[in-house]
Amino acid sequence: MTKALYLEDSYLKECDATVVKVTQGKYVVLDQTIFYPKGGGQPHDAGKMIRGDEIFNVVYVGKFGDEISHEVDREGLKEGDKVRCFLDWERRYKFMRSHTAAHLLASLICNETGALVTGNQIEEEKIRFDFSLEKMDREVIIECINKVNEVLKKDIPVTWYELPREEALKIPGVVKMAEAFPPDIPSLRIVEITGIDKQADGGTHVRNLREVGQIRLLKIESKGRLNKRVYFTLE
Repeated sequence: MTKALYLEDSYLKECDATVVKVTQGKYVVLDQTIFYPKGGGQPHDAGKMIRGDEIFNVVYVGKFGDEISHEVDREGLKEGDKVRCFLDWERRYKFMRSHTAAHLLASLICNETGALVTGNQIEEEKIRFDFSLEKMDREVIIECINKVNEVLKKDIPVTWYELPREEALKIPGVVKMAEAFPPDIPSLRIVEITGIDKQADGGTHVRNLREVGQIRLLKIESKGRLNKRVYFTLE
C-alpha cells in the first residue's frame, strides 16, 4: 500500500521515498508519495523523482487498488532505490484552488436549485460541472457565481478529516454526486468549508477560501433534458 501524503498535507512540495516496485521499466510504485493520482475529477500531479544526479520526470499518476503508480519518462529506476520527489507546485496549487472553488459553487447551486452533480472535471484553464436539472436559469447561475465571489473574499478556513462512515453519511448533502455512493470503507475523508459545506472527498484543497481568488462564468450548456453543464475559470 502506498502512503498518500497529499491526503494529510496537500501543501507538501517534496518528500523522500523508496521504490517498492517497477513495471515495464517506467511504472513506479513508491512506499509513500506526494503525487495525487487522477481521480474524482481532479487531474494527476506532475513533477520529478531524483536518484543521485539522475532525473526521472513524472508524466502520469494513477491509483490501482492500494497502489499509486507513477509513470516516468524513462527507464532506470529499480526496486529498493531511494528517490527525492518534487512536485510541480504551480500546477498542483492551481488544482487545489480550483477544487475548493468547485466545492463552494456546487454547494450553492445544489442548495439554490435542488440539483445534484452528475459529473465534473477540473482542467488547467477551466472547471466543468454537470447538474441534474431540467431547467437551469442563467440568472440563477450568475447570482450563484456572484455569491461565491463574495464568500471567496472572506477569511474562511477549509479543513479535512476522517469520520466513521455511519457518522459521515448522516451529514446532509455530504454526497452531492447523483447515483454515487462512497466506497464501502470504515471511514470517509470529509472536506469542510467552515460553516458552509461538508463533502466526502479525496482531493486536494487550499486551507482558506482567500487563497482561491475569484471565479468567472465561461458558459452554460444543455447536455440533454435533465443535464446542464456549467464552465467556469479562476481569475
